[in-house]
Formats: sequence, C-alpha cells, structure tokens
Amino acid sequence: MIQKKKCIAMLLAGGQGSRLKVLTKNVAKPAVPFGAKFRIIDFPLSNCINSDITVVGVLTQYQPLVLNRYIRTGLPWDLDRLYGGVYVLPPYQQNSGADWYKGTANAIYQNFAFIEQYDPEHVLILSGDHIYTMDYSKMLEAHETSGADATVAVIDVPMEEASRFGILATDDEGRITEFQEKPKVPKSNQASMGIYIFKWSKLKEYLTRDEADPTSSNDFGKNIIPTMLNDGQRLFAYSFHGYWKDVGTIDSLWEANMDLIFHPDELKIDNPDWKIYARNPVCPPHYTGPNASIVNSIVSEGGTVCGKVQDSVIFFKVDLKENSEIYSSVVMQHAVVEPGAKVYNAIIGDGAVIKRGAVVGAPTEEGKAPVITVVGPNSVVNENEIVPAGEIIDREDAEKEGAHNV
Repeated sequence: MIQKKKCIAMLLAGGQGSRLKVLTKNVAKPAVPFGAKFRIIDFPLSNCINSDITVVGVLTQYQPLVLNRYIRTGLPWDLDRLYGGVYVLPPYQQNSGADWYKGTANAIYQNFAFIEQYDPEHVLILSGDHIYTMDYSKMLEAHETSGADATVAVIDVPMEEASRFGILATDDEGRITEFQEKPKVPKSNQASMGIYIFKWSKLKEYLTRDEADPTSSNDFGKNIIPTMLNDGQRLFAYSFHGYWKDVGTIDSLWEANMDLIFHPDELKIDNPDWKIYARNPVCPPHYTGPNASIVNSIVSEGGTVCGKVQDSVIFFKVDLKENSEIYSSVVMQHAVVEPGAKVYNAIIGDGAVIKRGAVVGAPTEEGKAPVITVVGPNSVVNENEIVPAGEIIDREDAEKEGAHNV
C-alpha cells in the first residue's frame, strides 16, 4: 500500500564516531548524550517534527542497541504515527546477500523499498551527529521555487577551517557551479552541512548509477553531488545562518555543551516555538545540599549537588558529593564525584566514578585553549589519583557495563 508523502527524511545515524574515542566505544555517535538531558539525535528528529516532516527513516549500523532502545516508537518526538512516523533501518540480507552500508549513498540505495512505499516527490537527507535547530520546510520551499534537482544546505565557516568541509561555489542566483570535497586550498568558505534535498526521481537515478560503479566510494559528497554537477543538473545552495556544530570530536562536543552556558542566545534549547524533544527518565527535582555552590551552570533533574559547580553541564541522576569541585566540565548521567575530588575541563562519561580526593584534568592556562580530559562511561578514577589534562580514561567495570543506559 502506497502512502503518498510530499517529502520524507532519511537520517544517517550509523557512524562509529571514532574521533569521540571512548565515548562511542559502546554507542553510535548520534546516541552520545548532550546538553544535560538530550542525545545528539534529538536535534534532527525534533527539527523534522517541527518542520512537519512526519516520516523519518533512521539508518543505523555501528553499535545500534542504545540508539534503537532510545528511539523505540518515536513517541517523544510525536513520531509514533499510524501512517508514517520513525523507522529504524539497519542493513539487512537481500537477494544478493548481506551487505553493510558501504557509504552514505549506498545506505540510501539499500532502502529504496522503504522510500518507495511513500512515493515522495522529494527526499531530505540528514546527518545524525550535528547540533542545530533548522526549519527544513523553508529549505524545501526554496528547493521547489528554484526548480532544483538537488539543494545543499550551506553555512559560512572561517576560511582557516574550510578544508575540513565540502566547499561550494555559487553564481548570483545561488546555483552551485563548483564543489570540492575537503580541498587543501578552498576557493570559498561556503561549507556543505551534509543536509540535502533531492527530487526523488533524480536521486534514484543517480544512486542506481553510483551503485553500478565499482570504483565509487558510494558517498554523497565524494560521488553523487559531483556527478550531478558534472552532468549539468540543477543544484542550488540554501544558506543557513543559525547555530550549527559538527560534534564529531572531543573538543567540539565539549565546546557545544559550553555554548549552552556562554552563548544561550545562539543555540536556543528553551525556545517554546521550536522545542527539542527527548526521551527522559521520570526523576524528582535535583537536590542542592547546604554547602553547595552552583554558578553559571546547567543542572538536570534527579541528582544531588553538595559540592561546587561552575561553568558546567550536569546531567540527570548525577551525584556530586560534599566538597567536590567541578569546573568547565560536562558530567553525564549517573556519574558520581566523591568528596574532595576536583574536575577541570573534562567530559565525565555515563556512570563514571571519580573517587575521593582525585583530580581530573587541569585549569586552563592563561592565553591558551583548554585541554579536554575524558573519563569514559562506567570508568573509575582511583582515590587521590591525578589524571593529567588531555588524558582519556577507559576502565569500564564489567559488572556495571550497560547498567545505566537510558
């Protein structure tokens, strides 16, 4: 039965996120916690429902268990629909045998049957590892108005960072004239955000051609977009001017969390007209002890704060004991910081324990960028241990593994 939809979304959420190191050891990057009560994938999912896109295919591959359990029926995002909703789409065995998703383009190719059941005019391709709020309906309107075969969302980045991205050149009408994937010498600072809208008929044609090419990397940025451009197809850029951050590294994840504190007007998670939805546990309000101090920080529910917290993001069900001190850090759910322990410029993973008197990381040196220390999920920092700035601790307790995932 075909359920006609004007536009559906395909959300690429299968990445390993190896640059996040121990934080993605047991979870896919889109499932990494963010901002005291969210996971990264909450942002594109919330953008979809806020943009009135009610069919979302989530393509999973690496360590999908936590992500699958988190999404479930899609209820928190109003995506538990009789006609439409959210669907988790892992690789599966087909007539030609079992294949992992070989690239972003191949992942969509393997899900032709899912897309065809909605007979869409357009397909929105999203990444599951970016933090931003964006109205996709405005991008779709621009896509249709221009008569584009494909529209690429772009954002201006500092010229010194442009070589990290796919870089576009456009004419006066916004039509893309050139595309370079991570060029050594960028010709502009218009960077692709990895967000695309295609006419479904065109996308199907080019994905089929790409799949037949044994030399292809099966990637949108490396193959599909350049091939369409070389063929003279109508490709347009859609300029985005809001907050957007690729949180694919330890530093960028820490920075995005700090932006919630120091730049709350840029990433507005409290906007009543554009809510960020999430699956959260039901917790009582957090408790603040008689000697606690909380300064310029975000503290979620269900935890206990009896120490000092400054310039930090504290997740739900975190236990900060008497005389503990947390500075410029992200402390994820279920973590425990024991009496007298100090944490500076760090990310403390889900369920980690910082024991009595330990010191994790170091204050920022004057005139220098902070050096981020990471304590992995369920890891333990021993009593009075000193963990130098920039270290990554991975000492998972087998008895605790997976016990606190929500």
